Amino acid sequence: MSPRKGDAGIAALAALACGVILTGRTGATVGPTGPVDWIMVGAQAIPLIWRRRSPLVVFAAVTVLLWVSQAVGAQSPAALLYQLIALHALARYRSYRVALPAVAVTAVPVLGGPVNWTAVAVVGALVVATVVLGDSQRTRAAYLAGLEDRARRLEVERDQRARLAVAEERARIAREMHDVVAHHIAVMIALSDGAAAISAGRPAEVMGRASATGRQALAEMRGMVGLLTPDRAPQPGLTDIDELVERVRAAGVRVRLTRDGTPGDWGAGAGLAVYRILQEALTNTLKHAGPTASAEVVVRYHPAGAEITVLDDGAGRASADEGHGLAGMRERALPYDGRVESGPRPGAGWRVHASLRFPAVTG
Repeated sequence: MSPRKGDAGIAALAALACGVILTGRTGATVGPTGPVDWIMVGAQAIPLIWRRRSPLVVFAAVTVLLWVSQAVGAQSPAALLYQLIALHALARYRSYRVALPAVAVTAVPVLGGPVNWTAVAVVGALVVATVVLGDSQRTRAAYLAGLEDRARRLEVERDQRARLAVAEERARIAREMHDVVAHHIAVMIALSDGAAAISAGRPAEVMGRASATGRQALAEMRGMVGLLTPDRAPQPGLTDIDELVERVRAAGVRVRLTRDGTPGDWGAGAGLAVYRILQEALTNTLKHAGPTASAEVVVRYHPAGAEITVLDDGAGRASADEGHGLAGMRERALPYDGRVESGPRPGAGWRVHASLRFPAVTG
């Protein structure tokens, strides 16, 4: 049942109770009734339908209708019931301070004529009980709402912590696979290539197959590392360098890109290494040189690998400490027998140079 229907039911019950009293069936002393009496009984009940939405307006309307009823001489033996219901709504859905002035208004009809202390005591007790009941319900509802909100926030925080823990564990596994397994496979490939170069005949063919198997295992391992990362989207490569440069340009850095040579059939891992090293270098330029800096990027491809050079003019550079970025670039270059150099340029600016070796992937 909706709140509006529930309030309408309460208003109907209040009107029914007043109507029963008005008929005299309860034993109450009631004089002759007329249409005005019944109209006022129904009129005072109608505002109670909106007691939750506008309790202050409803209380004012019920009180005014009670005064009008008394002014026209209508019999209203249980009109106090309407006011108590409206007063309860005022204490329940507004504040205790708002309900206190309404207490005095409720007592006006009782104190308007000759003082009947018994009536004053009864009405006072009913009014106080009504206000206390409404205020306690409001306080309890606020307390329960606070508990529910806290429970929801704790659940959200728990889910976030769980997702972070999973992400950290996946990242840790990925780093361990990359740092340990990839390095040893790269060493195995290099040793196999060296053995094949100094051998002849059947041993050279066997070493060549071992080298090819190692390359295949390295490619599959990188695919597994990609699955362990939170983002399962395709990893960027050489074809995404233009987009990377455009993003840096959009951030305000003036970047000039120069390519030299043609990339070989090096596989996705090689393209990802070039992309990440270039991304880290440009990120350092943006962070330390500022968005007003200019940079020159040169990517040279040769049959055995690639070289990346990033030069910036140092405009706005606040710090020369780029140890974390350099460590990340060296980590990217390590599986490819790479070398990364980073340092200040003569005069002003910063230079990053990376040299990587990419043997062609063979079957």
